[in-house]
Amino acid sequence: MTRAQKRSAARLAAVQALYQMDITGTSVVEVLAEFETHWIGKEIEGVEYTPAEESFFRDIVGGVVREQRSIDPKIDQALSDGWPLKRIDAIMRAIMRAGVYELSYRRDIPPKVTISEYVDAAHAFLDRDEAGMVNAVLDKVARAERSDHLQAS
Repeated sequence: MTRAQKRSAARLAAVQALYQMDITGTSVVEVLAEFETHWIGKEIEGVEYTPAEESFFRDIVGGVVREQRSIDPKIDQALSDGWPLKRIDAIMRAIMRAGVYELSYRRDIPPKVTISEYVDAAHAFLDRDEAGMVNAVLDKVARAERSDHLQAS
């Protein structure tokens, strides 16, 4: 399994962990322990969960929690007028938060990679229009945050 595949799996697991935290109020420590012990790289009810780069998974989940006060306003600004973040479905909120964290705080990852990965994650959970909204929001944030996005687009 390649590093890129393990990072994709880490992103997907991070989105699921952030969603779980949002819905159930589980703490970051609990959710990290649960995912690393019971989900990542395990088979559950016949479903094989891909091995993930655990340090990258921890960085995304912990980073979103740590930086949420700066992440959420960026998403709100990028959303269409009249659609505040709190009106967005919890899974879409988790995807956008993880994507914006990566765009804002992981300068080592090209914006195109981040956007593509989280749009793929959106397709796993949401319909095409909602995945398009994720793409639009992340693209808007990337243009505001990352000058290297303009050269890569």
